[in-house]
Amino acid sequence: MTVENLSEVLEVRRNKLKKLQAEGKNPFEQTSYDVSVHAKTVEEAFETYEEQPVSMAGRIMSKRGQGKVSFYDLQDSTGRIQLFLKKDALPDQYDEIKTYDIGDIVGIKGEVFKTHMGQISVRVKELTLLSKSLQILPEKYHGLKDMDLRYRQRYVDLIVNPEVKEVFLKRSLIMKKIREFFDTHDFIEVETPVLSNLAGGANARPFGTHHNALDIPLYLRIALELPLKRLIVGGFDKVYEVSRVFRNEGMDATHNPEFTLLESYEAYANYEDVMEMVEELYSFLAKEVNGSEIVAYGEEEISLAIPFRKARMVDLVKEYAKVDFDAITDVEVAKSAAKELHVDVKDKNSVGEIMTEVFDEYVEDKLIQPIFVTMHPVETSPLAKKDPKDPRYTERFELYINGAECANAFSELNDPIDQKERFMSQVQKKTDGDEEAHPFDADFINALEVGLPPTGGLGIGIDRLMMLFTNQHSIRDVILFPTMKPIE
Repeated sequence: MTVENLSEVLEVRRNKLKKLQAEGKNPFEQTSYDVSVHAKTVEEAFETYEEQPVSMAGRIMSKRGQGKVSFYDLQDSTGRIQLFLKKDALPDQYDEIKTYDIGDIVGIKGEVFKTHMGQISVRVKELTLLSKSLQILPEKYHGLKDMDLRYRQRYVDLIVNPEVKEVFLKRSLIMKKIREFFDTHDFIEVETPVLSNLAGGANARPFGTHHNALDIPLYLRIALELPLKRLIVGGFDKVYEVSRVFRNEGMDATHNPEFTLLESYEAYANYEDVMEMVEELYSFLAKEVNGSEIVAYGEEEISLAIPFRKARMVDLVKEYAKVDFDAITDVEVAKSAAKELHVDVKDKNSVGEIMTEVFDEYVEDKLIQPIFVTMHPVETSPLAKKDPKDPRYTERFELYINGAECANAFSELNDPIDQKERFMSQVQKKTDGDEEAHPFDADFINALEVGLPPTGGLGIGIDRLMMLFTNQHSIRDVILFPTMKPIE
């Protein structure tokens, strides 16, 4: 349809609205409508509703028929149902109803029956126009296919692509089950500030803003960690939070500038305890949401049966990149090894950072089945306890599934002196130009000096979890309104 023709169609719809308003039938004056049942319920319990009066509401999605009989498809929040409209049953309305457009929202009253073709339908006895659609929905058999437009106009995407709505209904169920899991494990759900003086708890570039009344700069949080650990200091034994965080970084299939993060902290637990809990969580979600511990993701079948595989990062690098960083202590030797592997590490100044870069390049995308990657370098883990057997590494794990990080956890560093030294190291990195380096948080040091018990902490990117359980391959397909560049 050309732009000119489209404009003509839109003008026709507006003229229809003006005519209705001139006749005292303004659809936008409707304030409510009594809905007694939804389409899916009628379909699933037809015997209960057969020949019974019903009151329904939804959007007209198709029109067919001619003369004195018409069939419309009505779509509500649960599905579609066919409407049977006959002039004899609607003598004063039928001609006007025939002028209604696809996309209009209507309320109907009638009786449920089956047509000769076996189609569950409603024999309409009264129809009310509740809202006039002034735009054109995509054609029935083509739908909204342009991905960029789908994300920008998610409301249209949800109307014309029912499978998209199913993804977000499933997301809602998963969120309920996550909370159920933590609540039944005696965690307390809490809320912490979105705005703070320091963007801490992770290595990431923050979004900044300004508070006019206090005349101070503030940052949108990049993690939930530091306030939650303060609550452990304050005497809570188990806390968790599920909320939005913001990172001013790149965008790709697994990254969006704002995303949903789950973090939990448990006093008197370590990263191995958290590891067991994460296994339980993923297995629980698989069975509750999908009915099986086997989850289909693309061409892969992911088994979330307990236990998951465990391996040290250094051992995985040795397995896939053929370099033993356990045996390397000199930074220049590590850089040379990375150079031979064609990994750019010119801005890295420690063996641990270089090993992590090699892991990202050579290992990460090979980890399809669930695996806990343990013992991360101390240089990349400023908030984790050192491994007492080898202080080069920390008691930390990341869960990888289908080549993507799905969880991050560690035995929390509770030594204020060690923590202060690591913060100072991060400050130096920031001075040297690293915009993602962790800031120095004096109040958090003070909290540790008050006393943080041994604690196991966990972070899970909820959107990546959703991608796994809904078989979606872009983070934008599990976020209702992903971040988009405005159309100029």
